[in-house]
Amino acid sequence: MKKFRKVLDGLSSSSPGGVASPLCGSAAGTPTAHAPTPQDIHVQETLVSENFQICKTVRHGFPYQPTCLAFDPVQKILAIGSRTGGIRILGRPGVDCYSQHESGAAVLQLQFLINEGALVTACADDTLHLWNLRQRRPAILHSLKFNRERITFCHLPFQSKWLYVGTERGNTHIVNIESFVLSGYVIMWNKAIELATKAHPGPVVHLSDSPKDEGKLLIGFESGTVVQWDLRAKKVDFRIYYDEAIHSVSWHHEGKQFMCSHSDGSLTMWNLRNTARPIQITYPHGKILKDGRKESCKPILKVEYKTSRNSSEPYVIFSGGLSYDKSGGRRPTLTIMHGKAITVLEMDHPIVEFLVLCDTPYSNEVQDPYAVVVLLEKDFIVVDLTQSNFPIFENPYPMDIHESPVTCTAYFAECPPDIIPILYSIGAKQKKTGYSHKEWPVSGGTWTLGSQTYPEIIVTGHADGTVKFWDASAITLQMLYKLKTSKVFEKPKAGEGRAGELAEEDPYAVQMVSWCPHSRLFCVVGISAHVILYRFSKHDANTQIVSLEVRLQFDSEDVISPSETENNPCFSDPSSHSPQPPGSPGSGTQDSLPCLKVKNRPVRMPPGYQAELVVQLQWVDGEPPQQITSLDINSAYGLLAFGNCNGLTVVDYLQKTILMCMGTLDLYGAADPYQRLTRSPRKNRQSTSGLTELSDNQVSMDMERSKSPTSDHVNGHCTSPTSQPCSVGKPRIPGVPEGPRLTRRGPGRPPFRKAQSAACMEISLPVSSHTEESRENSFSRSRSSSVSSIDRDTKESVTTLQFGESYGRKGDALPTACLWVGTSLGVVLLLPMSIPTEEEERLEDTITMGPSGTVLMLKGSVLRFAFLDCGGTLIQSPYEVWRDPNGPEDPDRPRRRKLVNFSPSSSQEACGDGHLAVVCSEKQAKVILMPTQAVLFTHNITESSFVLRADVVSVCNSVCLACFCANGHIMTLSLPSLRPLMDINYLPLTDLRIARTFVFTNGGQALYLSSPTEIQRLTYSQEMTDNLQDMLGELFTPIETPEAQNKGFLKGFFGGNAQTFDREELFGEAAAGKASRSLAQHIPGPMGLENMKAAAGGVVGDLARARIALDQRGERLGELEERTALMMNSAETFSTHAHQVMLKHKDKKWYQL
Repeated sequence: MKKFRKVLDGLSSSSPGGVASPLCGSAAGTPTAHAPTPQDIHVQETLVSENFQICKTVRHGFPYQPTCLAFDPVQKILAIGSRTGGIRILGRPGVDCYSQHESGAAVLQLQFLINEGALVTACADDTLHLWNLRQRRPAILHSLKFNRERITFCHLPFQSKWLYVGTERGNTHIVNIESFVLSGYVIMWNKAIELATKAHPGPVVHLSDSPKDEGKLLIGFESGTVVQWDLRAKKVDFRIYYDEAIHSVSWHHEGKQFMCSHSDGSLTMWNLRNTARPIQITYPHGKILKDGRKESCKPILKVEYKTSRNSSEPYVIFSGGLSYDKSGGRRPTLTIMHGKAITVLEMDHPIVEFLVLCDTPYSNEVQDPYAVVVLLEKDFIVVDLTQSNFPIFENPYPMDIHESPVTCTAYFAECPPDIIPILYSIGAKQKKTGYSHKEWPVSGGTWTLGSQTYPEIIVTGHADGTVKFWDASAITLQMLYKLKTSKVFEKPKAGEGRAGELAEEDPYAVQMVSWCPHSRLFCVVGISAHVILYRFSKHDANTQIVSLEVRLQFDSEDVISPSETENNPCFSDPSSHSPQPPGSPGSGTQDSLPCLKVKNRPVRMPPGYQAELVVQLQWVDGEPPQQITSLDINSAYGLLAFGNCNGLTVVDYLQKTILMCMGTLDLYGAADPYQRLTRSPRKNRQSTSGLTELSDNQVSMDMERSKSPTSDHVNGHCTSPTSQPCSVGKPRIPGVPEGPRLTRRGPGRPPFRKAQSAACMEISLPVSSHTEESRENSFSRSRSSSVSSIDRDTKESVTTLQFGESYGRKGDALPTACLWVGTSLGVVLLLPMSIPTEEEERLEDTITMGPSGTVLMLKGSVLRFAFLDCGGTLIQSPYEVWRDPNGPEDPDRPRRRKLVNFSPSSSQEACGDGHLAVVCSEKQAKVILMPTQAVLFTHNITESSFVLRADVVSVCNSVCLACFCANGHIMTLSLPSLRPLMDINYLPLTDLRIARTFVFTNGGQALYLSSPTEIQRLTYSQEMTDNLQDMLGELFTPIETPEAQNKGFLKGFFGGNAQTFDREELFGEAAAGKASRSLAQHIPGPMGLENMKAAAGGVVGDLARARIALDQRGERLGELEERTALMMNSAETFSTHAHQVMLKHKDKKWYQL
């Protein structure tokens, strides 16, 4: 198949209509009959399959469902494990790496090989993994799978190659890090406890070696038993029994005492001289009640006991321990005890784990803590311990993407170079203050700006109505600017009708955005059927927001015949719209209201994006307006267009008027290609009493919702709107009463729903009972399960819109401004417009526009339009150059609109004798030649699935069509011949989060929301894949390990280690033997044996060489020690002989000798 595709790619442009891959189900690029042939176009296509390759680049955001934490105090890098098997390794800004266990098992614990460039992970499937961090993308070198016991705790001493592993059965095993095999040395639980003890001590919850003697291992069992095991003598030094379960243990650096945290909220201090009972028991947050009993407290899940050089008082830091009476209304806490001072830090989310950062990696030195890293369920903070008020550090990572759930995304590559500095300067004023003045402590790794960098911006919309702009250049992510769309509206008051529902729901949730970086025009669509237009200004302003209300409700039974529809168009000058007769349904004042109320007073707006216009759809007949499904804005034309399942609205935002408001069926005129049946009257139009009864019956309401789905549909599509003719809203006049708010709801149709964060929705593959023939004939859309099939043939949504220079009719000689309209039934419509060219006329005269009929029909809902010139170059939409609307006026140079690529003459030169239009739907793509409207190429993209996202993007100085399907396939097609260039099964679509957030952009990049808190970026360009290594940061940097402090002669002589501790001598195969093969299974890493040998120069090779050097040094020291001992023995013998000779001749005279 690869050879077959290469043959296709090698076809010359003179015959691009080669046969497509059989997997695609159609002949890609086959010229359509009775149409100009491809030879007439003369497009030299340069893209081939070798230009494409799928590769994940980087993941941004907070690790979803974190489980554990680890820190390398020498390398200063930090690792976070997650419940889904992911690992995030963080260093200085730019050093951010994501790795994933193939098993997907939760990561229980992380252990750095300090300053060795390696990491050990313990997973919930009882497997240990050794990761090599000395490469930009970490890889697993070894794995060890435990078969009969479950891993509960791991401990790796500093500068040791032996890992202690505690299990659920209470046993402790020892693993060699270099070979990743088990030692025959095992500490069985029944040897650790007394023989008289009948109960099992429980799982191992703590392991640590004594700071005073590495040959002593402290083992903590869940039941409250603590044992110190002498590794040399293979016996117990002491046992401690406590009534409460143990959660954690922490040593004093001198190794003479340690502290335990317990399940009853107590801390116990134990001294090694007397282990019969604790020397101190404290309940930090528990008080003694009047009857003498202590308050019951929550467990203290972890405690850290650290000493400081600057103070004689130690730091005791722990999480939990609050009394049950107090903790009910309090948030999770981290307590810092320093002497008599107790500081309680309240957290916004539950604490997963915390670590105290210290300068020294040696456990037997004064720790001198300087910061606390706190990992929360949905946040990550670092507390500065060096300042008395314990401020937090400003986080340089984008950990707050999910501050409010993400509901939509947009990705813009190759932005104007000045837009990022401007947004950053405005957004810098929004930053919070009060952070620690010290540098971010997690500063490991190295990162340099890559050579292939260009301005990139990611825009995220959120459930609370906020919009965030992110600088995504050079595969990093940094917050630029934050916009709150809710400030445009009045806050709901307690007395208003829908205030209770507004308080609980997300009425401001952002559904889609449209942004023109050149004109800096920004448009937001909200879930409450509102559109907000923003202009960018460097100056603050105090202006009133103009509000327009639109009555966009249509139904097929209102259309009697095509002739009537044609004779009664619902577009023209807004003044020509007559009000509804008083007796018509839905004409009451309480119905003609939008979902939200725009502020009707002058509003002070800070520099940045300032709201200029709000367009809202009204409630009609007790029904909420249907969600907006498509949007486009053009700054050169001064027009804004949006549509939903009922119709299309075009707004002139320069004149603040509505140009067009008409139903989807009216767009066809007399050329409706479908035969539509009149439906029976709606069954759910009932009296008020009936509504009350129905709202009280939850079962009936749920049934009705299933019959009449509304805002829960994919892309906001709906299938049963109300039956109302169109009406144009007028600008809201301040001071005029709007009438009372509607206090009742439609049957089973709540006015709002909880904003479906793109994070928590599910989708399934489309199921259709139609035969292949019926699908071909009716072009019926294959939809997901969240889109109802009721009235599929009679309802038609506007799914995509695109302004641009084109030919409105087949006979046109020159291009004009047009609006391309795509519908859910696969129909492409064209609306030519007549726009005055002079600026004065543009602001005063009315724009005329009207439908010119059907241009094209495709299978499935239309998703994307794009335009190419006859040379195959992408034609950009015309735009207006940005000018500050609030800037100072220059009397000598009046401000005028500066348009780019707007005049028909320049468009004609760019298009030659015409241009190509690319249209992509859920099922197929077509390329047509304008103005003849002849179809040149057709390609069926998929038969068994449907396309979720399609974009025409530039890659390798050319353009292609990129598609993402519901079955997880990512495809690229050449333009204009629509040859398949790439088809890769990337990931299965499991929920609607990916469907709503997946987006392609130029430069061969794409992104989607991989979890509710993380953005995954990827590339489909081979060139960027090849250069990715240069863009990523280095996790490991060669740093010399700090030397241990000199303890002094007396302290080293009286309190040091009595003898050297050689773990190899105890745990090696020669002394301990081999472990049982059935206990654990060694699994080589996926790199393979050859690559592992090549990686010997990495972590394992360096470890081995370091160990050999240490062994050689030890041997030399041993030889020196033996020689010294021999010399001491000789000196002692000489001294004895000399003393004896002295005694023998003591009393003799000299002449007697």
